[in-house]
Amino acid sequence: MYSGNTTKIQRFFPGYTAPLIVLVLALVLRVSGFGWIEDFQCKVFDYYQRLKPRPYQETPVRVIDLDDESLERLGQWPWPRTLVARLVTKLSDLGVSTIVFDMVFAEPDRTSPGTVVRFWPAGPDTDSLKARAKSLPDHEKVLAKAFRRANVVTGFTVVPTPNDKVPAVKAAFGYGGDSPLSYVPDYPGAVVNLPVLEEAASGNGCFSFMAERDGVVRRAPLLMRRGSVLVPSLALEALRAAQGVKNVMVKSVGASDEDDTGGHTGIVAVKVGQFVIPTDAWGRIWVHFSRRNPKRTIPAWKVLEGGIPQGDLEGAIVFVGTSALGLMDLRVTPTEPVTPGVEIHANIVEQVLVDDNLKRPDWASGAEVVFLLAMGLALIFLLPRLGAALCLGLSLASIGGAVAFSWHSYSDLHFMLDPVFPSLTVLAVYTVASLMGYLKTEGEKKHIRGAFGQYLPPVLVEQLAAHPEKLQLGGELRNITIHFCDIRGFTTISEACDPIGLTRLINGFLTPMTEIIMKHKGCIDKYIGDCIMAFWNAPLDDPGHAANACRAALEMHARLAELNKAWEAEALAAGRKHLAIKIGTGLNTGDAVVGNLGSEQRFGYSVLGDDVNLASRLEGQSKYYGVKIVVGGSTREMAQDFAFLELDLIRVKGKLQPVRIFTLLGDAGVKESPVFQELQLAHDAMLASYRGQKWGQAVELLGRCRKLEPSLKVLHDLYAERIQAFRENPPESDWDGVYVATSK
Repeated sequence: MYSGNTTKIQRFFPGYTAPLIVLVLALVLRVSGFGWIEDFQCKVFDYYQRLKPRPYQETPVRVIDLDDESLERLGQWPWPRTLVARLVTKLSDLGVSTIVFDMVFAEPDRTSPGTVVRFWPAGPDTDSLKARAKSLPDHEKVLAKAFRRANVVTGFTVVPTPNDKVPAVKAAFGYGGDSPLSYVPDYPGAVVNLPVLEEAASGNGCFSFMAERDGVVRRAPLLMRRGSVLVPSLALEALRAAQGVKNVMVKSVGASDEDDTGGHTGIVAVKVGQFVIPTDAWGRIWVHFSRRNPKRTIPAWKVLEGGIPQGDLEGAIVFVGTSALGLMDLRVTPTEPVTPGVEIHANIVEQVLVDDNLKRPDWASGAEVVFLLAMGLALIFLLPRLGAALCLGLSLASIGGAVAFSWHSYSDLHFMLDPVFPSLTVLAVYTVASLMGYLKTEGEKKHIRGAFGQYLPPVLVEQLAAHPEKLQLGGELRNITIHFCDIRGFTTISEACDPIGLTRLINGFLTPMTEIIMKHKGCIDKYIGDCIMAFWNAPLDDPGHAANACRAALEMHARLAELNKAWEAEALAAGRKHLAIKIGTGLNTGDAVVGNLGSEQRFGYSVLGDDVNLASRLEGQSKYYGVKIVVGGSTREMAQDFAFLELDLIRVKGKLQPVRIFTLLGDAGVKESPVFQELQLAHDAMLASYRGQKWGQAVELLGRCRKLEPSLKVLHDLYAERIQAFRENPPESDWDGVYVATSK
């Protein structure tokens, strides 16, 4: 039957038809404008920037950082405007060219004399003081005076919520070609500076960023608009003010030397003073990031305390911003998982000053489509004539050439050309064109797969099909990752079900869980009632076995949440009570004996070892700590791209040596998120205080952790109880912080 089906497929899809369909579909996708195609390209360009970021060069651009130490020394933000004025004066005295604020002064200073006295009680002792205080200069006026004495650019932000705020525009815009108003994004509202400060500044720019759909800042707008008012970005305004020019020229399609050839409509470039900055059609610039460099950044407290030698900032453009975690101005960029927003503005000005801009040429999309089409048609024509092996070489050579040309274009010319989507299309065409021959070869192995596929994992079935001699007793020592998961409260659930219903429930649980494990290269060892035991890195090598096990565990819990919703709907329709299934998972990595274990009469492919037992113990601890997944230290070390939080230093039952255990909260996206990084810092600090017997500090940090991650309530309550117990009965002097588990 299999061979007959193959023949039918071959008759219905001649050798050229199927790959031609693939090529047409790829072309449709490429020219469709789907957002995910651009997302895919952006990931390629991110990788290039990580491989070769812009080298940091000494330029007259600096960041004055309101870092955590500055806030600790000088007080929490917002600072009194008099202190900001002193910072401006200090910078001006150091000879800076332009002072740029990556912040907005939207509200009056609450510490101004006229504002403070309103809260003083009436009385003879305070009335005279009130009158005297009202005669003192307002803090906004003090700051405005400092602005006028320096070359200052203030910042504002645009917002999607409509309001009547319109920022003052200091630049004069000129247009070459079409008006840019129809291309740049429009915002119905803004948050602007106080009028007295806005009027005193030499420039006023928007510091808003538009991150991509994945949250990464790759492109920054040089222009935006508030209604019919065109406004410059903070970086563009900094360049204008630093050069002392008034005009900004926007060149669009329709200018004398910018014809619309169909590849690019909209804005082409922005000229400010001596600098011409290439943009995309919407007035955005590709930011060519350098790695964060300490030479670029100066803490604000050093400026205010006179710690900067005269001449160090002479003629510099300085951006005043913050890297303090609590002020939440942190972004994700292609080169850094966490970057202060002010550093992005500084990067833009730096790349303009050194003329190191990234460009996506007008002809880039056309060139990529031509390459895709030419190689696809060549393969469709040549494969029946030259055979799969030669065409594979041709495909790989073309892909290698595309990647090399793309890298050369980026590295030497700073052009961004996508080699991956066209290359994937070439591979897809080659694969489909070779499919008929592959199906024929696979038919010969169908019998072995059918005989063993119901009992063994697919990877093991393939190995047995190729090497039947492996069906014998024996084992080997391998480094593997072991997985145990168990249904919590299974006895209660089984008592509520009849045998048929319980069997249906267990099968409905085990089937999707098994699919997920196998999808991530895992091998099912056995089902122990409601427990699943699996392992990775056997029988075939899997260098990423710890990471694959983590991905499987996360996906299993996500899939279980979907199953519970479906089961709840079924129970509601049947008029019976729904008992949600919850599972605990244990993961551990270590050496174990792997192989065909058992007797001469009956054996199975399984694992044995101390680290296997530890994985089982870790699964048992998930309920105690109130988490879904408990992971051993070795697994965490081998899967560092995931979001882990340390749970405890524990001595599990049956083991003498303590082990450090963790909970798995998410993948790389969660790990790179600012919220998790803040949680991890607070959580690690709490554990350090706890083990250092600094109970008060540990309680304070525990409260912060509770706010950051309420779902870890059981864990936080556990540590709160321990801390209270140790406060009442302090531990021995040689206490090592190890918790001794009393149950499996």
